[in-house]
Amino acid sequence: MKIGFLITARLKSSRLKLKILKPLNGYSVIERVIQRSKKIKGCSEIVLCTSKLAQDSILNKIAKENNISFFNGSSEDVLQRLMNAAELHDMDYIIGITADNPLFSIYHADLICKTIKTNNSLDYIYTVGMPIGVNIYGIKTKALKTVCEIKEETDTEIWGYLINRPEIFNIKKIEVDDKYKITKERMTIDEIADYNFFKELYNFFPKKSVIDVLDAFKCLRENPKLLKINNMVQQKDLDENIKSKISNFYLKNKNHILKIKKTIYSS
Repeated sequence: MKIGFLITARLKSSRLKLKILKPLNGYSVIERVIQRSKKIKGCSEIVLCTSKLAQDSILNKIAKENNISFFNGSSEDVLQRLMNAAELHDMDYIIGITADNPLFSIYHADLICKTIKTNNSLDYIYTVGMPIGVNIYGIKTKALKTVCEIKEETDTEIWGYLINRPEIFNIKKIEVDDKYKITKERMTIDEIADYNFFKELYNFFPKKSVIDVLDAFKCLRENPKLLKINNMVQQKDLDENIKSKISNFYLKNKNHILKIKKTIYSS
């Protein structure tokens, strides 16, 4: 069984221009994500998944400089891009994160890998209990293919509602241990305040360190002023009407979707 690690990245952000190229104590945000991905023991390959647009070509260069693979796919359809990259690299499962998350949990990425290896009937595995940006997920490639086959949406930047469907897929939610919980809802980069938060946090650690999540949480508890830097930023989410539309689609088409899934899984 081949499990790969896919990093989704683009330079289109409107709220904070070129955010993943901004420095965090000597390395760019995207380089920090790559450094963390290299610490995951359970993944056999790392792929930076970006678009075919010219503006994103610099990310191909960064991938080469950091000795990882890259894939150029759809600019808007993130799920299609992930699925195409996974199939190209013959991955049975992917562990994934977006490049906005330079402090995702390495420990839980490995835990998801171990979980998959002991139970390959799982379609979607995800952690809960940590801030947004620290939690992480794993997906069976055939589950990705099923969603891409049936979905009506083409803009899938926020895609969780399309695959976290227990009526269709075998899903496992991993509740993290208490030591991995902290009173903070989000640790991801969308706006300048988010970047300032990470910049301050990274400056507490040596330049070349790959920060352990527990060490970061300890630092935040010892320096509570850091927690306030971006606590006013609102997390992006799908409009409630779109969520309802997706749920109604799955309800109305459940039997048809299950047939498509069966065909894909038996191939």
